[in-house]
Parts: sequence; C-alpha cells; structure tokens
Amino acid sequence: MSETQSMIPVYKPSLSGNEKAYVNDCLDTTWISSVGSYVDRFESDLACFLGVKHAIAVSNGTVALHLAVHCLGIGPGDEVLVPTFTYIASVNAIAQTGAVPVFVDCRLSDWLLDPEALEAAITPRTKAIMAVHLYGGICDMEAINQVASRHGLHVIEDCAEALGSTSSGRHCGGLSSVGTFSFFGNKTVTTGEGGAVTTNDDALAARMRLVKGQGQSLERRYWHVELGFNYRMTNICAAIGVAQLERVEELLSKKRSLGRAYRERLSDMPLTFQDLDPNTSSSDWLISVLLPDGMDRDAFMSRLASRGVDSRPVFHCAHEMPMYSSLSSPQAFPISTEISARGVSLPSYPTITAKEFEQVIASVRHCI
Repeated sequence: MSETQSMIPVYKPSLSGNEKAYVNDCLDTTWISSVGSYVDRFESDLACFLGVKHAIAVSNGTVALHLAVHCLGIGPGDEVLVPTFTYIASVNAIAQTGAVPVFVDCRLSDWLLDPEALEAAITPRTKAIMAVHLYGGICDMEAINQVASRHGLHVIEDCAEALGSTSSGRHCGGLSSVGTFSFFGNKTVTTGEGGAVTTNDDALAARMRLVKGQGQSLERRYWHVELGFNYRMTNICAAIGVAQLERVEELLSKKRSLGRAYRERLSDMPLTFQDLDPNTSSSDWLISVLLPDGMDRDAFMSRLASRGVDSRPVFHCAHEMPMYSSLSSPQAFPISTEISARGVSLPSYPTITAKEFEQVIASVRHCI
C-alpha cells in the first residue's frame, strides 16, 4: 500500500443524524452524567424497537452481562454453560460473579452454540445457559429454551453483535429470561460506550435497576438496600443512542444490502459464510468468512493490508485463554477451534462507498 493510500477499516460508526445536536443539548443544559431525559428516552425507544417490556441502559456491554448474571442469583459454586467460541466478555462476566463457565462447542453451519451439546454439559450445579448471538446470527433459541425448561435453567442472550436480528419476526433480546446488548463504537447502534439489559420480567427488571445504581432504593435517596454497582449510562452516551435509534432501520438496511453484496460477489470463491436458519434475519453486523482449510490466515490478512484493506481474525476460543485453559480438555471443541482458526472479518460499515467495496472485493479475490 502506498503512503498516500488510506486503509479501508473494518468498521466505523455512522454519525450523520442528530448525534451532535443531542450531545450539545446535554452540554447546554449541563445534564451530562447519569441523570437526564435522554437516558429515559433511550431506554423507552430501545424497548419499543425490540418489542420488550423493559430496557435498562448501562455503561457498557460487559457490565450488562455481569448485571444479568448477578441479578439472576448466580454466584460461587454455580455453573453457566457458554460457547467457547465467543468474545471473552461473555465468559468473564460469568467468572466475575464467582461462578464457573462451562464451555460448549458450536455448530459448523452457523458458528453458534450447539443445542445438542448442552445436555452432556449439564450438572447439578448448572444454573444458566448463555446463548451468544455472533456476527448477526441468532442461536437456535427454541431448542436452547427447551433444554433450559427441562432442567429448570435460566437463559441469558448475549446480543452484543445482533441488534436488529430477528428469529421468526421476533427480535433477539426478548427470546429468553434476559438479554444484553453492547453499544460500543463498532456496533450497528452506538453510544460510544454503552450497553443495555432487556427483559419481560417485571421483578427482574426492578432488581437490575436497583443494583445498577449502587443498590440505592428507588424511593429513598442514599438508602442502599443491597450490594450494587455503578453501571449507569451517562446522558451524553444516551443522547448519541437516541439519535442512532432514529436511524436504526436505515443502518440495518445498508448493512443487510452489504451482506448480500458480499455473498453474491464472492459466491464463486472458496469462502464459507455463516449459514443461518431460514427464519433468521441477520443484522449482518460484521461480515465474516471462513478461509479454505489450510490457508495461512495471517498471510492472507497481511496481503489484504498491503492492498489497503483492513481485516480482523474472528475470536480465539475462550478455552485456549490462559485463565480458562484448566477448565476443559483443549481437544474437546473441534468445531469451535476450526472456526476460530479460519475466520476473517471484512469491512462492514454501513457508509462504505461503492469504490471502497469494489476495492475490498478485488483485493479478497486477488489474495485468495
């Protein structure tokens, strides 16, 4: 790549709506911390979009996970089933409660938690299943919920990468006990840093609102009724989120069009895309592919970079991480290990230009 040629990034947010106006409103009115009209509006708009009763804004996606696990009463001595192929926050949030993450393999077709692998991993200590929706795909929630029902388990949906994805017309985040979202800068809807927890359970929602604000009574200031955390979203972050949700359908439309274009233009190449259930409508958050078996991924990504195209490897499996490697046999998850070794994410931002897209396609074809 020449010194004057800019790198096409994997992602950048689209901030062409009312984001600046709403942030300036926060500054002008001095409502910049965790109290303000935009927090309430963001929660209401998000709940309406997702079709859930409650959406509770928090400071990031990781604390959303921790809040959900903690408020379900999961702690030391408990186990939570979780895919080993996931971003590490899913696993860390379990461990941070003192519970033990128990890893489960994925399916080669959709790269998501394999419901058939759950039964063998359940023990008397199992309290929940964490279903992680990756890259815009949605886990087989019908099968997962059936397993959970048979064993009396909670189900937590990690929807960090799947805002806008639906299964049979229903949004993720409302398909189980509780859902969690991330609004980091590379997400379809961003608040800069931010997250949310969703549920249709009134009692659970009330407890999560209490706990996210240092356990302070919602009726009596500075009276703290249980151990809590400072997980509140700022009004400034919420203001960005309100502006983003005003354009969420536009953003999703652009991302889905991009996903279709990638699949069409690379259909004759030896690449494997995520193969989802026909009833799933993916948000195509991050367009990712599996390279041919045996191809040197690092060399491929280096060649792309030399042609001005950035890329990312998909996640390393959690069971390979030093702090979790003692929890299971490294040979126990062959499919997750294969996906992790072969996967690459390509530029997926909604404002990618036709010229940039053509450069990406030409570069991928050349480097393959």
